[in-house]
Amino acid sequence: MDLQLGHSITATSRIWQIQNHKQPIRSYWRWSRQDFFPEESFQNLASYRTALLQTCFRLKDRLLSRSSVANEVFLQQRESENPLKKCLTWWDLAWMSFGSVVGSGIFFAVEIPVAGGSFSYLRVELGDFVAFLVAGNILLEAIVGAAGLARSWSSYFASMINTNADFLRIRVSHLANGFNLLDPIAAGVLLIADGIAMCGTRGTSILNWISSVISFMVILFIIIIRFIRGKTSNLVPFFPYGARGVFRAAAVVYWSYTGFDMVATMAEETKNPTRDIPLGSVGSMTMITVVYCLMALVLSMMEKNNELDVNAAYAVVFERLGMKRAKYLVSICALKGMTTSLLIGGLGQARYMTQIARAHMIPPWFALIHPRTGTPINATLLVAIPSATIALFSSLDVLSSIFSFCTLLIFSLIVVALLVRRYYVKDTTVKRDLVKFLACLFVIIGSSIGIAVLWNPNKTGWIGYAVAAFIWFLRTLGMALLPKQRVANVWGVPLVPWLPSLSVAMNLFLVGSLGYQAFLRFVICSAVMLIYYLFIGLHATYDVAHTWDLRDFTVFLVFIVYYVSSFRGIYLGSLIFYIPLVEEWNYVLSFIYFP
Repeated sequence: MDLQLGHSITATSRIWQIQNHKQPIRSYWRWSRQDFFPEESFQNLASYRTALLQTCFRLKDRLLSRSSVANEVFLQQRESENPLKKCLTWWDLAWMSFGSVVGSGIFFAVEIPVAGGSFSYLRVELGDFVAFLVAGNILLEAIVGAAGLARSWSSYFASMINTNADFLRIRVSHLANGFNLLDPIAAGVLLIADGIAMCGTRGTSILNWISSVISFMVILFIIIIRFIRGKTSNLVPFFPYGARGVFRAAAVVYWSYTGFDMVATMAEETKNPTRDIPLGSVGSMTMITVVYCLMALVLSMMEKNNELDVNAAYAVVFERLGMKRAKYLVSICALKGMTTSLLIGGLGQARYMTQIARAHMIPPWFALIHPRTGTPINATLLVAIPSATIALFSSLDVLSSIFSFCTLLIFSLIVVALLVRRYYVKDTTVKRDLVKFLACLFVIIGSSIGIAVLWNPNKTGWIGYAVAAFIWFLRTLGMALLPKQRVANVWGVPLVPWLPSLSVAMNLFLVGSLGYQAFLRFVICSAVMLIYYLFIGLHATYDVAHTWDLRDFTVFLVFIVYYVSSFRGIYLGSLIFYIPLVEEWNYVLSFIYFP
């Protein structure tokens, strides 16, 4: 994703001064209907009936509309009433990624995704409707991911006491399989972690990087033990389930890398996002990729693949090798890693929900920032409470498949949005080029789906794959020959459209590897999201989009002045503007300085 918004975020504090001028101080804890549904369509039954009668018209409007950079960066932030505190550097971001991804993926749990940046990106490029589908799926990801990670935490804790990972769970015989092992420990740990995250971003970040450094030392210990106790004979057969098993495992573990999107979501709390976000993400991604490969190799050499415990692999394998002290050390540090994942997830998922609430896709009450802690407590509770409930009932395998489906779909849409951003600009791209671009895009998606369809029913012939791959190559080449309408200002994806096109193909291929049950669960959840959107979300976002506030216009001008002046090396936080408010005619605010 192009990181073009970071440079303008540094003017946020000035914008808050404009937005909150003469606003009455209200309590953070309030529960009125107006706080949840302030839009015109929900003021009374008659207005709601009128809105429902206009559903088709409003849906068309939302399908064709696009948000703007100014709206996402500045205008929507007033819904939170208080700003998020800028307290993070690249060091914090790098260890956030490390703590989130390593704490989940290496110790076989489920990462909690956050992608507020991707939500805004999709809203600008693909519109409200697509952004809502992504928002719904990431809300589902956040809830399911936190629940799965908490279940894995309790498994490791139980493995320290007994070899049975379900030792501390309560079996209820009359519930369906996969939902019949109650886990109060998982629910409790999740609520505690989210409670810490609600207390403040800086303190949570410090706790995370200290714990992550300890986890990194334990990882080095495990790798050293590999040279002492590992056996190369355990690597035979090297692909016990063949290529199909590799891709199916990749599809399930894909969620681990969603922790990197955490970095973009924390941009609003980063001191210098233009520099710190790329440094934090690239640095942590390089380190974690190497660690993942080494840890997978270590585990494979220590025990045969068919003898591994899927709930607490590293702890159990050390115990079976007679290294009980090492087992406890690994278990404790695994718990540390998963705890940091829960902490960072508590931060990130709340920021994502805050941005969604700012757009009124969910009630704006969830966008409120607490004035003392500087954190979105309501948004954190939105994910924490249902996550704890699901963690109480659902097993890890049930959770991971639907989680991965959501993640893969979201990443696919982000890549599509990237291609749209590079090749289409409204009122600039000629119609002929637009038609060619859309044709190439649809064929790329179709050929990618075709490869996944051929793979899923165990088709072994190579002709079908070759034809689909050749069609994909031709259409990607055709897109490459089209003129680009935009280039990245600072940081951007290289090798466009080849790399994004390959990403679409891989994501959809992995989706096809997840199996029938994951697809069915995804369809059911998506149907529920669509019903909510047609009856609530559609009308709320339509009303907001068509309500023009004079303060919005002022803040928009401030953004334009800042954005233009930044290219000249002069920082203009704002100029003098006269805002015709209801009570008075003038309010003057001026900040001009040179960095």
